Amino acid sequence: MAADAPNFDESKLTKGQIRKLTALRKSLGQEIADKAFFEWLQKVETQKSEPEDKNATLIADALVKLIEKKKLQIPRGGYLLRRGRGRVIVEKAAAETQ
Repeated sequence: MAADAPNFDESKLTKGQIRKLTALRKSLGQEIADKAFFEWLQKVETQKSEPEDKNATLIADALVKLIEKKKLQIPRGGYLLRRGRGRVIVEKAAAETQ
């Protein structure tokens, strides 16, 4: 491999990713295939992250400010927020039984 070739740990790849890498190496050669696969892998990993929910961010920011002022405490298990007819309904989250 060349010195400027990308480095990635093949042992951490999924079965499908290994198949893709092997197919690329067979058709393009190892150096070009490794570079192409590395670029593809980075693109896929950046696309996996979910888009940010602006409403959730606004709610979290408002609650953090209240928590920092010691005006609000959120216990373990937290709360559920729902919209009702012109109001917000806050309920204690039900404990999950296993």
